[in-house]
Amino acid sequence: MWKITKYVIIDILKNKIVIGYTFLLLVLSFSVLNLEDNAAKAILTLLNVMLIMVPLVSILFASVYVYNSAEFLELMASQPVQRKQIWFSVYLGLAISLGLAFLLGIGVPVMLYAATGTGYTLIVVGLMLSVIFVSVAMFATVRIRDKAKGIGMAILLWLYFALLFDGIVLFILFQFEDYPLEKAMVALSLLNPVDIGRIMVLIKTDASMLMGYTGAMFRDFFGATTGRIITTAVLIAWIVIPYWLSSRKFRKKDL
Repeated sequence: MWKITKYVIIDILKNKIVIGYTFLLLVLSFSVLNLEDNAAKAILTLLNVMLIMVPLVSILFASVYVYNSAEFLELMASQPVQRKQIWFSVYLGLAISLGLAFLLGIGVPVMLYAATGTGYTLIVVGLMLSVIFVSVAMFATVRIRDKAKGIGMAILLWLYFALLFDGIVLFILFQFEDYPLEKAMVALSLLNPVDIGRIMVLIKTDASMLMGYTGAMFRDFFGATTGRIITTAVLIAWIVIPYWLSSRKFRKKDL
């Protein structure tokens, strides 16, 4: 299993897209951190970049890689290796490679220029989002055999989590503005890992003071020990459940 994982990692790290992704994050990070005197403002700028780029690159690259590795997966499946080990090896290779790319691109500059609690929270959130969207990508690819449809589904999932979800939440808020929905907003935010990541970083900065009563609710929930435990459990669930469903499907899939 580890030989397959090592092969996948080496193959991905030599990929020009991953190298370009790492370099782009590195340039953006150093530019923002050097141009902005206030570290907190720089972190917020990097947060906005991260919440768009990391899920998009993770889900798209993982989807394309799995589709392009179809013959490799068939070859491995014909060997005396369990399918769940093959699938986990590919997943682990993708997660480690994209996580390493993020760590080099944003993690290292943040640790050099903004080694604060907010900065470390940003790094942890970015790493978890990378792994989460690899899991989501593998679930989408194993469910849809056609490459074009699968990549289209990956893009739609990214659009939903990164953009459409917030629009749906705002629509609900406007429709039921006469009702106290603060607690419901906390529950809804747990359904989107991107929103969880955004809130976890924001409550570490002064920007949370500008969010009003709802921001105070988020601060009280996500800042408390119970809230942190629940949030961590939800993010882990976002990693485990899509991967488990994809692994289950792969074991029964006719290659």
